[in-house]
Amino acid sequence: MEKPNLAYINKLAREDVSVKNTLINVIKNEFPIEVKEYYNSIEKNNFKEIEANVHRIKHKFSILGLEENYENANKFEHNLRESKIEVIEKEKFEQILDVISEYLKTI
Repeated sequence: MEKPNLAYINKLAREDVSVKNTLINVIKNEFPIEVKEYYNSIEKNNFKEIEANVHRIKHKFSILGLEENYENANKFEHNLRESKIEVIEKEKFEQILDVISEYLKTI
């Protein structure tokens, strides 16, 4: 399984610690809210909301160097547009949400 990292953030920040910290803080502040919104939409079984939440969250995957997981999230999002939830895609998506949540506690 891929592990989150700061390589892309470091590249964006160009060794500017202030920019790096700002980007990290944005992710640390937004991610838990987006995850909560995702799970709320799952509880309501609202495919449009779930899709919108997956769309927002998947970009954090890319920023944290999780390209394979980003592609899985794309598949998940696509199936949601067709009002389908593939259990394996959902489980993979939710597993990486947990991984990222734990990672964000360490940075």
